[in-house]
Amino acid sequence: MPVLCCFAALLSVWALCQAQSDTQLPPGTPAIQLRLAGDKRKHYEGRVEVYYSGEWGTVCDDDFSIQAASVVCRELGYVEAVSWSPSSKYGRGEGRIWLDNVHCTGQESTLAQCQSNGFGVSDCKHSEDVGVVCSQRRIPGFKFISTLTNNIESLNVQVEDVRFRAIYSQRKRIPISEGYLEVKDGGKWRQICDAEWTDMNSRVVCGMFGFPGEKGYNTKFNSISPFFRLLAKRRKKNYWGFGVNCTGNEASLHECKLGHQVELKGNLTCEKNLPVVVSCVPGRAFAPSHALGFSKAYRVEQPLVRLRGGANIGEGRVEVLKNGEWGTVCDDSWNLKAATVVCRELGFGSAKEALSGGRLGQGMGPVHMNEVQCSGFEKSLTECRFNRNSLGCSHEEDAAVRCHVPDMGFKKRLRLSGGRNPSEGRVEVLVEKNGSLVWGTVCSESWGTIEAGVVCRQLGLGFASNAFQETWYWHGDGSADDVVMSGVRCSGTELTLNQCLHHGKHLQCPKGGGRFAAGVSSAPDLVLNAQVVEHTTYLEDRPMYVLQCAHEENCLSSSAATATQASYRRLLRFSSQIHNNGQSDFRPRAAHHSWIWHECHRHYHSMEVFTHYDLLSLNGTKVAEGHKASFCLEDTQCEEGIEKRYECANFGQQGITVGCWDTYRHDIDCQWIDVTDVMPGDYIFQVVINPNYEVAESDYTNNVLKCRCRYDGHRIWTYNCHIGERSQPLSSPLLLENRSLIQ
Repeated sequence: MPVLCCFAALLSVWALCQAQSDTQLPPGTPAIQLRLAGDKRKHYEGRVEVYYSGEWGTVCDDDFSIQAASVVCRELGYVEAVSWSPSSKYGRGEGRIWLDNVHCTGQESTLAQCQSNGFGVSDCKHSEDVGVVCSQRRIPGFKFISTLTNNIESLNVQVEDVRFRAIYSQRKRIPISEGYLEVKDGGKWRQICDAEWTDMNSRVVCGMFGFPGEKGYNTKFNSISPFFRLLAKRRKKNYWGFGVNCTGNEASLHECKLGHQVELKGNLTCEKNLPVVVSCVPGRAFAPSHALGFSKAYRVEQPLVRLRGGANIGEGRVEVLKNGEWGTVCDDSWNLKAATVVCRELGFGSAKEALSGGRLGQGMGPVHMNEVQCSGFEKSLTECRFNRNSLGCSHEEDAAVRCHVPDMGFKKRLRLSGGRNPSEGRVEVLVEKNGSLVWGTVCSESWGTIEAGVVCRQLGLGFASNAFQETWYWHGDGSADDVVMSGVRCSGTELTLNQCLHHGKHLQCPKGGGRFAAGVSSAPDLVLNAQVVEHTTYLEDRPMYVLQCAHEENCLSSSAATATQASYRRLLRFSSQIHNNGQSDFRPRAAHHSWIWHECHRHYHSMEVFTHYDLLSLNGTKVAEGHKASFCLEDTQCEEGIEKRYECANFGQQGITVGCWDTYRHDIDCQWIDVTDVMPGDYIFQVVINPNYEVAESDYTNNVLKCRCRYDGHRIWTYNCHIGERSQPLSSPLLLENRSLIQ
């Protein structure tokens, strides 16, 4: 079977078309055209604009209804309307407000048939411009009929679906990156004549299928693969009636303009040419499976751009590396061109959305780039122009992207069974056994939130908030009860559960199975404020006799066990401010009834270890340590407009609300590292939140803070504090090298 990839047709600003209908409009019905407009929108939504009497204008939201929205969407070629929005949600339009007080029954063929005050009669302002959200499904057989223009190249590509039709030898490859390009029009799949096909067209097609680049495959007749040439001669032709004209910056084929009309002459159509064949270059993470046996020596490089906080493959907050420090990008002027540069740079296709307003979480640290302007053809976001002097951009304006990714069939190899809703249940995987594919379960030994997170990402369900090791209450498919995967250990970056470390054919599951994982769609994200740590660090010498409670809770180094009551301990003290930048509240894993009462400090521990504090040598060896049990997780302070929800007093609920932070002051017991036995020298000061991954988070990589530290025996200096990667010590040349990566 050919691999299909369906995309809803995208109506851009200049989409001039209407559905062909056998119903004749009543005499005197005004001739209009519609379009969807506005910034920062998806392709099937936008501000409603009407072309009438040679001028574009808008529609007022007074008396507008879902019935009117349905008329608009059908007139634009979509099956139905999903919703409508008042008060210029998609920005204020310009020019005339053509329609006001629009009343539709929903059965009209055009918005011009609906009752209104009349064209141009309105008392509205553009702050009342109406917008609609249409279903992504296209009307089958939607035709290109323009009553107001004879220039076919002013119209956009309007088809029901687009697909690659691979030849037989290519169909077993995943992903399919090469094949005939076919469009579905009028319910039939049709080829495109390659007479005017360009590399820019191929670039757009590859981008919409999730590939960062294209091969120059169709530039000459003789360059076409013999397989495709032979197949083209044998197959019956069914050509589409138009060419395609893309600039190369479109997010999908549907944004491209139509090319010249093609004269359809049966088998003689496109007689001197062949159907369009497109060949794409997949990103390294999506290389075809048959190529996995080949190896190539790549020089390990520190990436300049990364995505963080995204629940699914190919989405996230955009972060850029500058002077060894990761920072975010402001959403001022952020658009699909810049987002596409990011997506292609990271090995995905073009961007399907350029997100603003911290939609995929707020970052920490500096905002490195603002007012980014890209041509769309840069190799890296760092090559784009931006305003170096623009200030005042906060993390509430962090830019993010959602990229087109290849169809890898990941969802077909995994399922959740027996849950109360599609987002939870027993994990079942599809494996090959005795020459056939069978479903089976996963052993719960070593199963945790990281593994559950990989499952949720593979299924496109978002973040995992829980990992269950007992699922006897979820009765899955009885034929899939056998354990087929055990010993699963994931790093959290894998695209599929099968990419995680696990046992091979020799399964080891002491519990005998029946223990699986489940996931839901939201999770918190804790991030330390690096500046607070750096600015509050100091040394204090305290007598042993006032540290008895801390000693009982193992907050001192091992040498304290033999110390006299009159001796002193030298403590590296600091404050930590822990923000929840995620999409749900951070709650301790343990329930109220299982919290542990500590008599000495007279408080409850809701997590036995909430934070690790370590002093490391430059090669990463631990020389001193501390730990902070979560005796009081609460909202110390919140952003404006957010109410505190958690307070520890009187055995209250513990947690950190989204948009709030918990501050552990420097003068709290155990908020230190015992450095009594540390020799003078240069060190790395490291703080790790949620070190055992007891609570699921959307991003674990920002749970680690590192500082350079110098101790002369009397004083201590901390500097260059930043959110880092725990897996790579700061002594690594990649992290110590102080390069300006954005010139």
